[in-house]
Amino acid sequence: MKKLLTGFLTLSSVALLMMSSCKKNDKMVTDAGSQAGTLSSSTTSLVLQQSMVVDTSAVITFNFTAPKITFKSATLIDQLQVDVPSDNWKSPTAISVSSTATSQGFSTLVFDKLLLALNLPVGVPTKVNIRLSNGLSTESALYSNVISLTVTPINLVSYIYIVGQFNGYSTTAPDSLQSATSNGIYTGIIDMPAGNNQFLILPQKNFNNKYATTLSPATTADSITYAVEYVTGGGNNLVAPSAGGYYFITLNTNTNMITIVQTDSYSAIGSSTPPLGNGFSVDNPMKYVNGDQAWEITTPMPETGGFKIRQNDDWTFSWGTIATPDGVTLTDNGGGNIPVNAVGTYKITFTIAPTDYSIAGPPKPPVTAKYTLVQQ
Repeated sequence: MKKLLTGFLTLSSVALLMMSSCKKNDKMVTDAGSQAGTLSSSTTSLVLQQSMVVDTSAVITFNFTAPKITFKSATLIDQLQVDVPSDNWKSPTAISVSSTATSQGFSTLVFDKLLLALNLPVGVPTKVNIRLSNGLSTESALYSNVISLTVTPINLVSYIYIVGQFNGYSTTAPDSLQSATSNGIYTGIIDMPAGNNQFLILPQKNFNNKYATTLSPATTADSITYAVEYVTGGGNNLVAPSAGGYYFITLNTNTNMITIVQTDSYSAIGSSTPPLGNGFSVDNPMKYVNGDQAWEITTPMPETGGFKIRQNDDWTFSWGTIATPDGVTLTDNGGGNIPVNAVGTYKITFTIAPTDYSIAGPPKPPVTAKYTLVQQ
């Protein structure tokens, strides 16, 4: 969908042409023959549907005529821009369009992402303005006519629930698996203590329907994959590997297959973390919160000083502040202690991409990560 018309002139030629025969036209340097394109849409009102997220067919099509730009000095940027009227094009979202096509359609998933980037309310009809931008840069362009569209975005993120021996099969406080785009594939990280590896997955916080299995998978490996079934009654509990630890779970409801892989855990440890006088000797385990996609802990800090985040209760991989601390970024490359300047209770969040266990050789987690430290 992204095709960019390119041309090339040396900087000296550009400067000569600009000085000799060009004029300023809506922030774009063109000659007198340049003309903006036109834009229209297949509808003026669009209600997006959750059931259509996995459908790649177009739910809206934009028709346009190409601009006439008789002077081109560099790569043209061709975009469809979307903004709320009150913003007046200060911070629009944009998507590339073909510079040679006369129309382009967008699927539910693609167009909804464009709308959600504007922080539009989900499920609420909202007016947006749309225009075609063609130019040498996002700051220097010719713009088409503006069309108004009433849109109703959907929340792309969806959840299903997981209960089991690890939480007493409680449906009042279940953990969750998340699908970032509601494409039927749900993932999450769950702590399965040794001897508590049986569980069920529920679409709602009750046992009316569930994902179970008729199989008896072997549980001695670190990773297992097997078939599940969606049932209203019966079925065996799902099982994770028998060794206790954190497991990355992937449920594909399109194929009714589940994969469970042992993964890493993280903890906070330092002179400030419990117990009093810790001195970097006692780990404070963090819990992975699937809804936030982050490792979290709320804990008292009985002493001032600092702490670090480390993987699997070991110093092989640990994260501290970068050379010039910014309050956000951590590094595994000789990071400093994360400072705690006042005694109190703090919430720590640690966001890191999962370790890639598919690569050859010993797996290594990302060098950098993000954190927050907020006193409660």
